[in-house]
Amino acid sequence: MNEPLTIYSKPGCVQCTATMRALDSAGIAYRVIDLTTDAAALDRLKSDGYLQAPVIESAGDIWTGFRPDKIEGVIRMLDETGGQA
Repeated sequence: MNEPLTIYSKPGCVQCTATMRALDSAGIAYRVIDLTTDAAALDRLKSDGYLQAPVIESAGDIWTGFRPDKIEGVIRMLDETGGQA
């Protein structure tokens, strides 16, 4: 998998920007889905109970908000697996 993370984001979201900057600094690839333009993704996340952005999916884990602890966990997992999620 080239992009181990999917970030569901929206414009002007401070926590979204912080998450993407932390991932960029760590050299971690990710895919961004803009919730203001993808109604199906927004509906799915809302139906799953997620009410704030960002929502991040990573190798079976999902979390919301800027979570440096979760990002560190992704970095460790990628280091242990040689970059394979």
